[in-house]
Amino acid sequence: MKVQQLLSHHGIKENPFGQEDAQSDPVFKRHCLEGTYHPAWDKIFGSPEEPATAVVFGEKGSGKTALRLQIVDQIARYNREHPGARVLVIEYDDFNPFLDCFRDRLFGRKRRPERMLESWRLWDHMDAILTLGVTRVVDGLLDSSGHGAAPIEAIDAARINELSRLERRDLLLLAAFYDRSLAMPRKQRWNALRRKLKYRSWPTLWDRALGIAVTVAVVALFVYRDRWTEFYHSIKPWLIIAAGWLPWLYRHGMLLWQAWQVQRQVRVARHHPNLLRQILSKIPRKELLDQPVPNKDRSDDRYELLNKFQAVLRPLGFAGIVVLVDRVDEPHLINGSVERMRDLLWPMFDNKFLKHPGIGFKLLLPIEVSFHLAREDREFFERSRLDKQNLIRSLQWTGESLYDVANDRIRACAEPGREKVSFRNLFDESVSEAELIATLERLRVPRHLFKFIYRLLVDHCNRYTDDNPRWTVARETLQSTLALYMRDLQEFDRGQGAG
Repeated sequence: MKVQQLLSHHGIKENPFGQEDAQSDPVFKRHCLEGTYHPAWDKIFGSPEEPATAVVFGEKGSGKTALRLQIVDQIARYNREHPGARVLVIEYDDFNPFLDCFRDRLFGRKRRPERMLESWRLWDHMDAILTLGVTRVVDGLLDSSGHGAAPIEAIDAARINELSRLERRDLLLLAAFYDRSLAMPRKQRWNALRRKLKYRSWPTLWDRALGIAVTVAVVALFVYRDRWTEFYHSIKPWLIIAAGWLPWLYRHGMLLWQAWQVQRQVRVARHHPNLLRQILSKIPRKELLDQPVPNKDRSDDRYELLNKFQAVLRPLGFAGIVVLVDRVDEPHLINGSVERMRDLLWPMFDNKFLKHPGIGFKLLLPIEVSFHLAREDREFFERSRLDKQNLIRSLQWTGESLYDVANDRIRACAEPGREKVSFRNLFDESVSEAELIATLERLRVPRHLFKFIYRLLVDHCNRYTDDNPRWTVARETLQSTLALYMRDLQEFDRGQGAG
């Protein structure tokens, strides 16, 4: 007997439990993004009008990635309904590029330096988040998507015209420090953005024009030295040429020094000092004075740049920002190590950062990291103020909530016109609803639910032939499959060091 034969008998056109990861689960993406929520959804999601921070700890398979996808979907729907007050979503879930750059900068060619992340600081997170956010906005302005994140909608040209001269300067300054895209060369992309913003850079050429003019004048004196012999011999031509180029040399020397400092302090992205010098030279000197630059090992400049980023977003139609932090256990330099995850995450637990106005951080974290919270001192909790961060210590699922998840998925996969399809119909009448709920309670999380039901259906179908099928799962099959699955689960947990 085949599983699809059993499902078709009950009016189910595809297996609702065939996938285990929400990232690659077509049933979840097509049917369950809406309506199938964790009981704590309201506390986690909050309101797009006032983005708030939430810190969620959950074991593997508890639905953290599903939460992230649902948050993205809900905000996309909100943005369509509120085009003038949209929310920018920054998915901070791929740490590999930032960690690789951080490792190369600090440790050179060493593949896995011990305790590498002990040197990770809050401003490294801020640089990474600004890199993702600025790149998305520049993609929207240039109507391109050269990086891995979901493309942002193109920004209306009318909104670009609402930007003031200084706001355009701020956006270009942010792009110089944080725009990272493989769509085109960095300088070409920055110049394309400058043209899109209609930011005039010709006033910055005065010192070059002065140097060229002085050089041409001295060369002309050399050509016509017979007429100016006495004057020509009384001066040193190379000194005059050097004096003419002195303003250019001074300005570009200072910019090169500043670019070198940025390259040294921004440790999660690669900067080329000479290229950054060329870009910054297109901004008039008077408009660069006293502007925040990420050239020191502190967070103050990053907060100022973050404020500038928010100020630029408002005229472009974005009223808030939501930062989604997920998959912190997956980077190859962390490789599931709880200590490395702690070293990466702990700098982020700063109340000033997590409560920054207009930004909501959704931290979807492995539950193993939460065990380190009990070991922290009073200073850590005073700095992080986790009591104010919508903390959920465990993303738990009850048997009833898992039963509802199973029902929702089966109904999502039902054939058109089949309204009475339910999870309960797959089992014999001898199996009560209360017994089913108690069974699902032991599975704890949706991933184990999907694995167990898939395995149960396979075990049931293996007991019968196509010529002599049985259309409901017997209690004996349910109990025996559950016992084997729980044994395998306990062995897996021991091997993973869970708890």
